[in-house]
Amino acid sequence: MTHVFQDRIEAGRVLASRLERYARRDDVVVLGLPRGGVPVAFQIARALDAPLDVCLVRKLGVPNNPELAMGALGSRGDITTNENVVQSLRVSQEQFEAVVRRERQELQRREKRYRGRRPPLEVRGKTTILVDDGVATGATLMAAIATLRHCHPAKIVVAIPVAAPVVCEKLRTKVDELVCVLEPEPFNFLGLWYADFSQTTDEEVCGLLEIAASERNSQSQNGSSDFKAFSTF
Repeated sequence: MTHVFQDRIEAGRVLASRLERYARRDDVVVLGLPRGGVPVAFQIARALDAPLDVCLVRKLGVPNNPELAMGALGSRGDITTNENVVQSLRVSQEQFEAVVRRERQELQRREKRYRGRRPPLEVRGKTTILVDDGVATGATLMAAIATLRHCHPAKIVVAIPVAAPVVCEKLRTKVDELVCVLEPEPFNFLGLWYADFSQTTDEEVCGLLEIAASERNSQSQNGSSDFKAFSTF
């Protein structure tokens, strides 16, 4: 099997090339899903000359198999449930709520860690490009979309390098536009489509967000909004 993307940086560059119509517009913001979606979103935001932020959502993993999503939790408390998983594995309401409580604590920790004192980007009335490094079940992304809807963006664009076809079909019914580079069948697992799919750390996420914020501040002070080439962190 030939890997499609070398790493998340390359995936971000490929996606950015398909989103050029959104470049240099003051009504566009880019949001990355931590952790793995942030390096991809960073490349897109740089290429489009758009501000970058995180969209904080936590996967709700099955108690005895945390990698399997039975739902997701958004930063505003929005919960998306994968009823098929919950019912087939007979996850009790008590078990489900225990996972929600734990993940809510982690969500609060990450918000403080990633943003620090920076306020969230304003997305009301703006075209919001929501980015992840790939989608297997779609539960986390669905929760992110639900959270965003409460913030009243003008348009939600989901940009992902790779996703299962059935997930893409579902996503297209939930957002204004879906940009997906690859829809393989069978999908198998996400890491298969990357040569380097090493875990993104909190430190990397914080570093990318700080760089993006610093670059935006420098542009604002200099009165410059020059289009950036596709560059790496």
